[in-house]
Amino acid sequence: MKYIKKESKTSFVLSGMKIFWGRYKKNRVATLGLGIFIVFSIIAILAPYISPYDPYRMNLDNTLVAPNSEYLAGTDRFGRDLLSRLIWGTRVSLTIGFVSAFIATLIGIPTGAISGYYGGRIDYIISRIIDIFLVIPRFFLIVLVISVWGSSIVNVMLIIGLMSWTGTARLIRAEFLSLKEKMYVDAAKSVGTSNLYIIFIEILPNAIYAAIVNASMQVSGAIMTEASLSFLGLGDPTKVSWGWMLNDARKSLRIGWWTSLYPGLLILIVVLAFNVIGDGLNDALNPHLKER
Repeated sequence: MKYIKKESKTSFVLSGMKIFWGRYKKNRVATLGLGIFIVFSIIAILAPYISPYDPYRMNLDNTLVAPNSEYLAGTDRFGRDLLSRLIWGTRVSLTIGFVSAFIATLIGIPTGAISGYYGGRIDYIISRIIDIFLVIPRFFLIVLVISVWGSSIVNVMLIIGLMSWTGTARLIRAEFLSLKEKMYVDAAKSVGTSNLYIIFIEILPNAIYAAIVNASMQVSGAIMTEASLSFLGLGDPTKVSWGWMLNDARKSLRIGWWTSLYPGLLILIVVLAFNVIGDGLNDALNPHLKER
């Protein structure tokens, strides 16, 4: 009997994944975005093995060398190989994007769930806190905090994540306000099920789709925010990121066009990829679309 139950659960999960993929791949642009994400993820993982040079090694005899057969992406004003720095920058930028989005989602989901489920005074207090965060210019607050607490990569990820949870909270709150009126919630309450169980086991699995879609957008937003901070000189100077490469390129922009072109192009490609992935996830996970 246990084997049959385990097998049925496995087949149910596999069936759900098959339905999800069938919906997702209908959006060809989103599928392309997923492919781009996979390629960049592989590059980030294999950075130590595929990087042709040490990204931090300076060679003042080869400063601002244009792209050629030896330096495929050229060198910067310190003679560092740009291709190696782009490869390592992929790891740093993606890490910042994912960790920041994870922090924002980790805060936003339970906050929005509690606000939407309990309503009343709790909802009012949480909603006002969200409004305060929305009123404050987020980027300038991030700049202020980093200026005070330092620009290490850990601080950058924490600050971006802590400033980005409100969107997830509002989405989850809206879903809970609708789902808590469903019959299965009333049935769970009638048999004495605890509120925490109802929130996280009964309702959240049906409300989390919006947070998943939003998380993909937050990854791209975090990458853009980090790039902006680094461009202004507020990123972590000890780590190679695409934004910091743009900061370095400012002083050699007129005579070394390649120093800004490649990191800027990679930021554009990755941000667009995550945005279209979000569109594909919305098509595949939206419960209303499933009912059609």
